[in-house]
Amino acid sequence: MDEEHFKLVTYKMNIKKLWGVLIFTILYVLAFALYYLSIRNFEFLWYIAVLVFFFLLILFTLKKTKFDRFILWALSIWGFLHMCGGGIKINGDVMYNLVLVNLFNISGDIILKFDQVVHAYGFGVATLVAYYLLKPHLNKRFSKKLIYFLLVLIGMGFGALNEIIEFFAVLAIKNTNVGGYFNTSLDLVFNTIGAIIAIVIIHFKNAKK
Repeated sequence: MDEEHFKLVTYKMNIKKLWGVLIFTILYVLAFALYYLSIRNFEFLWYIAVLVFFFLLILFTLKKTKFDRFILWALSIWGFLHMCGGGIKINGDVMYNLVLVNLFNISGDIILKFDQVVHAYGFGVATLVAYYLLKPHLNKRFSKKLIYFLLVLIGMGFGALNEIIEFFAVLAIKNTNVGGYFNTSLDLVFNTIGAIIAIVIIHFKNAKK
């Protein structure tokens, strides 16, 4: 068996291991899309479109990225949490506004809410994805501190892109649950916290190796 054939066989074997995450993702995307259509929630139909775009992008580049099950499940769960946050209502309000722990209040925005946890988790995962993609191109010439710093900036950049997407949602759909200045600022703070947590995970995983 030559090297190219071996890579193809290995790739097909890995794809078979991913059926679980693929089916899970397709089912919840379809379920939430139908639900948002039924309640005419156009804000989250916009997010469904963005989610489908990234789902297809990841799927069709999987041969090159070679994302493992851990990364794919982490990404899929992020999407699921996002859909739950905007679609499921608890005590008459969307799950994103659910207060998990009332630590303190900043101009009406309570910490800690489900929304903030999802932001930290999601952009922590985005930072891990960035590291996973960059890892083959890194070598010992790069300082670990520099790599970690750049990864945090990448995670924050993904978070900023998310806020831009939310901004366009506000422009397109006047009645949204995105929130105001303090909400956006807290989102950015928790995005950064998630990126830093991801760096800690990366550091300890590398230390064990």
